[in-house]
Amino acid sequence: MFLALTALMFLSFGLWSITDPVGMTARLGVEPGGPSGIFEMRGVFGGVSLGAAILCLLGTLRPRFEFAALCFIAAYMGGYVIGRGASFLAGDAALSSNWIFAGFEAVMFLVASVLAARRT
Repeated sequence: MFLALTALMFLSFGLWSITDPVGMTARLGVEPGGPSGIFEMRGVFGGVSLGAAILCLLGTLRPRFEFAALCFIAAYMGGYVIGRGASFLAGDAALSSNWIFAGFEAVMFLVASVLAARRT
């Protein structure tokens, strides 16, 4: 169930990021700048999220992919938690929506880690 919902979340976020990268980042108070800003937003947020959706869907449908999908989610979301923690320690400013994302990422990291640990 967790992987199916996570696949749906990644699919939604990935499609949004591919089709409207400026609108997606604006909701987070971020403006892509430079000649490659939008190109990178589509690739990093859109493409990676769609790839994650496929892996989570595989983990939902094929038991042999479940552990890999859970480990990916733990590593991916854990990386965000590390980055947000570094930002917090550095005193960076963030909108409340950014902190909501940070809390969501921490919960996803914890749930994926616990579920992966139970599979070993």
